[in-house]
Amino acid sequence: MAALSLILLLIFIGVVVFGGCETAGDASSQIGVVVSIMPQADFVESVGGEKVNVSVMVPQNADPHTYEPKPGQMKALSAAKMYAQVGSGIEFELVWMDKLVKTNQNMLVVDCARGVQLIEMAAEDGHEDEAHGNMDPHIWMSPVDAKVMVQNICEGLVHIDPGNTTYYVKNRDTYLQSLTQLDEDIRDGLSGVKNRKFLVYHPAFGYFAQEYNLTMLSIEEQGKEPTAAGIAHLIQQAKKDDIKVVFASPQFNPQSAEVIADAIGGRVVFVDVLAKDYIANMRFLLGELVQSME
Repeated sequence: MAALSLILLLIFIGVVVFGGCETAGDASSQIGVVVSIMPQADFVESVGGEKVNVSVMVPQNADPHTYEPKPGQMKALSAAKMYAQVGSGIEFELVWMDKLVKTNQNMLVVDCARGVQLIEMAAEDGHEDEAHGNMDPHIWMSPVDAKVMVQNICEGLVHIDPGNTTYYVKNRDTYLQSLTQLDEDIRDGLSGVKNRKFLVYHPAFGYFAQEYNLTMLSIEEQGKEPTAAGIAHLIQQAKKDDIKVVFASPQFNPQSAEVIADAIGGRVVFVDVLAKDYIANMRFLLGELVQSME
């Protein structure tokens, strides 16, 4: 009996040890990919599937204008094979990108904005802020530009893992089809809208507005809270254009948006431009826009 018990014990230990090693091996075989913002994580996971392990630098509900990486994030970065930067000039990357690259000079850096035509940041009156000269970094807010970002991500994954090219290309094509359908649905949904102006707190919808022939009015003035005169002007403008909804992001203080919404007898709708589930989030935005513009 003692001998039998010993044999069973050894078998049990072998299962635990070798089983554990197999699990660890599976995890370690994934490619470490770091991205700046949550929508990119959705893009990378849609293309990379089970073969990637994605880390996000700017977590949910954090402000990419002010966020600073944590030690745990820097540790994940040091082991990454690829960094997918937005590449369009988001504040986080302007401040941190050089430092991030120095942390891991062996990782491939993919510029997701390669091939995207950047536009000027919109001023509070809805026109391009040519005098200010800032480019709008929110390229992912256009599904058409998101397709370019996904293509760049796929090319990066193929470069560092050519043995799985077929896998990545198949996943890319499937996701691109979903983005094409999203684009068509947005165009169809907005086709009958007559009043094509909408009001936002932070001007993050410039690429979306340009792509779908809309006019975005912004409460923020060059990244700053509006003056009392600016708020009064926007209230007057919103009443003139029969705008009843102010779109705000959860990363920013909605106080000014609420003041204007109260003054025009409207409401504030929160749309997280940094939400991870990109397609679901864009469909939510579409529904709210159509409802507010009818």
